[in-house]
Amino acid sequence: MKAGHTIYLKHLGTGVALAWLTGSTLFFSGSALGHGVGEPVIPVKKVSLTDADTNKHTHIHPKPDASEADAYTRSVKAYVIPDVVLTDVNDRPVRLRELLTGTDPVMMNFIFTSCGAICPVMSKVFSEVPAILGSEAKSLRMISISIDPENDTPQRLKTYAKSFHAGERWKFLTGRIEDVKAVQLAFDNYRTDKMSHEPLTLMRGIAGKPWLRINGFASPEQLVREYRKVLAQ
Repeated sequence: MKAGHTIYLKHLGTGVALAWLTGSTLFFSGSALGHGVGEPVIPVKKVSLTDADTNKHTHIHPKPDASEADAYTRSVKAYVIPDVVLTDVNDRPVRLRELLTGTDPVMMNFIFTSCGAICPVMSKVFSEVPAILGSEAKSLRMISISIDPENDTPQRLKTYAKSFHAGERWKFLTGRIEDVKAVQLAFDNYRTDKMSHEPLTLMRGIAGKPWLRINGFASPEQLVREYRKVLAQ
């Protein structure tokens, strides 16, 4: 069993939790079971998500024994960043185009705080990236944008960020519904139902260069490897 591409489900009564293996520890998004995010557990059943009912949040279908190459897909895309103003966890305005076209390399994803499946997994993965990068992390700008701006207030995002020990280089953003929708559309990530969103990571190295789009779950080590490739281009 290799780290970074295995999905587990743990059953407790009717509860189901999505889990992710990072290194030698299995983590899971425990809201469905009443546990905390990131609590290590013992895998009970190794299955495909197509075999289980996860309250309709079943939009990822990795095969249990898939190779690492099957864990995610990568593509290079050019995006036009909308000139919208979002809000950070301190309720301060952030002009997104200015943030994303700066000189710092960027790694970005889309989450929402009440998500009980893929978002805690992606956030846990993001939280481990800086330690793997070491001194290289000083230049990386990490961004997580909420796709549930109606409920994800700056304070709620701040609490969520603290639960993943987010450092100052990891920015969480929310905003007006229409502005967040414009961002999702620009990055080809808009879904009418937030529960139908998919795991997506976007990164770019030098400002003005195309973005690397990673669809699916990548481990922290895989994200770092892809990030270094982007910087080397």
